[in-house]
Amino acid sequence: MFKKLFVGLLVLLAAIGLVACDNGSGGVEAKEEGSTLVIRVWNDEFIGRFRNFYPGFVKTNSDGTDLLDDGTIVKWIQVANDNNAYQIALDAALANQNSAAANDKVDIFLIEADYATKYANDRYALDIHGDLKIKESVVADMYQYTKDIVTDDKGILRAVSWQATPGLFAYRADIAREVLGTDVPAEVQAKIDTWAKFDTVAAQMKAKSYSMLSGYDDAFRAYSNNTSAKWVNDKNEVVVDQQILNWIKQTKNYSTNGYNNGNGLWSDGWQSDQGSTGNVFGFFYSTWGINFTLLGNSLDDADAPKEVGNGLFGEYRVVQGPASYYWGGTWIVGAKGTDNPTLVKDIMIKMTANPAIAESITREVEDYTNNKTAMTKIANDATYGSAFLGGQNHIALFTSAAQKIDMSNASPYDQGLNEGIQTAMKDYFAGTSTFDQAWTRFKEIVGEKYPELKFPTTPAEPK
Repeated sequence: MFKKLFVGLLVLLAAIGLVACDNGSGGVEAKEEGSTLVIRVWNDEFIGRFRNFYPGFVKTNSDGTDLLDDGTIVKWIQVANDNNAYQIALDAALANQNSAAANDKVDIFLIEADYATKYANDRYALDIHGDLKIKESVVADMYQYTKDIVTDDKGILRAVSWQATPGLFAYRADIAREVLGTDVPAEVQAKIDTWAKFDTVAAQMKAKSYSMLSGYDDAFRAYSNNTSAKWVNDKNEVVVDQQILNWIKQTKNYSTNGYNNGNGLWSDGWQSDQGSTGNVFGFFYSTWGINFTLLGNSLDDADAPKEVGNGLFGEYRVVQGPASYYWGGTWIVGAKGTDNPTLVKDIMIKMTANPAIAESITREVEDYTNNKTAMTKIANDATYGSAFLGGQNHIALFTSAAQKIDMSNASPYDQGLNEGIQTAMKDYFAGTSTFDQAWTRFKEIVGEKYPELKFPTTPAEPK
């Protein structure tokens, strides 16, 4: 109620000339806000965060919408990310933003790292400081890379995130004890802190009937997020970085030598490999993956208590692994044309910049939140430990890794090209196509999604 009274007062003041309304370039107008807030997402991760931690949340209605304490209804529109489906649906909705009915206008939409630069600009997104009037001091304690990737070419911040996403290598302690003679994170890290050592351990795992990785794509982000240049140069040419070729070489070797199980990322086999019936030593995961995916896949009974004795709960540990990297991340964008700018601002501030809420999210669900003060506090808390990780304080590792993240090579084409190269190479890894055939398939996939892109060269098969 306070929100609507406050905005109503602004409207009155504007009418008599005491407060100015910006009717120009998509700025926030002082006017009565809408009764429905529309949020577009690709999965239910943020839905859960919102319902559990946003102070204004009251309840979820029988139709799946949410009720807020000021009477606003939150309508969630969820479209899966696969094959650019989320972006395609979002693009259509934003194209119709001006003509959409009030309760159908997009108010907030989420974006992830692979296509953040596509939407973090004047065409789609409100200016965090200029339009929404969020002070720079409010976002000062966020990790810088989470701001850099959504700052446009004019230096304007266009989105904010509640999480930072440094990556680690999660390994099974029981397999480590059997094969390596230790499950102590520092000692395991010393055995896999370079790719050469990682390969040596992969051979040791094979000798004991274990696989080092589940499938073809597991190590991809540890390579792709360490490239020296963007996927696409300023001539619209696809550039294949040496790190991508290194991933192809390693994965082909692992597939040939039986060091992986030939599974695809997110497949049923890949997920089951993370549970007690699996034979896989470890998985590359960022912050969200450990608490949001690995934990669920490791349980024998998802409905039973999350405790030791339920599947592999308590038998995973994490280390940095052979390379620093990041994976994913979700940003909250205020859509241009929203009729709920005050509520959008409130959600952004509370969900991404409130240190108490950030600390609560991390302590309760083990997500790594985008507040350096809160994360440093937990990293230095001698009493903190993840029961799922055998009592390990993984936040301390994440805090170190987060400082090394560099997203300067992110581009609008990342999702399509990352998915395309992984899809195209599967038959090559499986031995049912040549490298040249796989490369031709990659060019076809890219051509379908991005016909404007060119391929000036064909790389030699990495050996």
